[in-house]
Amino acid sequence: MNKKRRLFSGKIWIILLAMIVLAAFYKLPYYVSAPGSAEVISDYVEVEDGNNSDGEFMFTTVRMGRANIYSYLWAKVADYHKIYRLNEVRSEEETDEEYAVRQLKMMDESQITAILNAYKKAGYEAKIRTNGIYILHVGKGTPAEGSLKAGDRILEIDGKTIASQQFFVDYVSGKEAGDEVKVKVEREDETMEKTLTLERLKETGKIGMGISLVEDRSVEADPEVKFNTETIGGPSAGLMFSLEIYNQLTDEDYTDGKKIAGTGTISEDGKVGPIGGIDQKIVAADEEGAEIFFAPNEEGAEDSDYQTALKTAKDIDSDMVIVPVDTFDDAITYLEQLK
Repeated sequence: MNKKRRLFSGKIWIILLAMIVLAAFYKLPYYVSAPGSAEVISDYVEVEDGNNSDGEFMFTTVRMGRANIYSYLWAKVADYHKIYRLNEVRSEEETDEEYAVRQLKMMDESQITAILNAYKKAGYEAKIRTNGIYILHVGKGTPAEGSLKAGDRILEIDGKTIASQQFFVDYVSGKEAGDEVKVKVEREDETMEKTLTLERLKETGKIGMGISLVEDRSVEADPEVKFNTETIGGPSAGLMFSLEIYNQLTDEDYTDGKKIAGTGTISEDGKVGPIGGIDQKIVAADEEGAEIFFAPNEEGAEDSDYQTALKTAKDIDSDMVIVPVDTFDDAITYLEQLK
């Protein structure tokens, strides 16, 4: 009997261990976010023959991922951890992979606008180049399913170079249901051709292949700018990228030897926009010893990122100076006053 009892007990422990392991891999219909890190931008961005600085500009991150049982429970009790339903982060049809692709593309766009702002301010020339279109989502049951996927770049359609997103949309819209088109696609440095049969899409009622897309752009600049951010997504580093690039282009060191963190999107006309998780980014910047933090002011709105940043800095007893900015020029003006 004792032997049978030991065997039974051993099986129970194996089952329990298997359940514990499986729980770590089972994804719940939630995302969990937490304070990330404050990264020194000069480690990721280099202007050819650019100037060095005594201080540091830093961009801040939030850790975001699909929840399992353990991360969900921890987020319930941990400070500055947040839980989001799937539809608060991505659409129902968007997969985790497509969400990641979209985040990386937004990072690319933030780099483009950062270059444009910094080069214009420093008196250098930078030009936009269109490289085709970039696929963000492929609809289920559409002509593109199985042939195209998120992250693909469509370079040509029926032998015609895609000069803009509008050119592609107009060309496809001029076709009929049942027409075939050949697209030249770049995927992970490999070029291939795909033939698709167009149809009238149920969601839009228009002729198409069933993809969501954005224009794939890059910048031609002299001196050249190189980024090393392949695994980092989102648009929120735009402002801080602009400041780092501008600082490398100019002879004056705008860091003044300080650790300067911040966050905020940036548009081509230099406007700074709000982002998510600024309270978590304040925590990350404080842990890295940042002395100054630039926060989107949203033109003085009562619930602005700046106000949230102020409250968070007070709650964690941080000595960081929180600076409100509405534009790239606001940040530069503040840094000039420091000196």
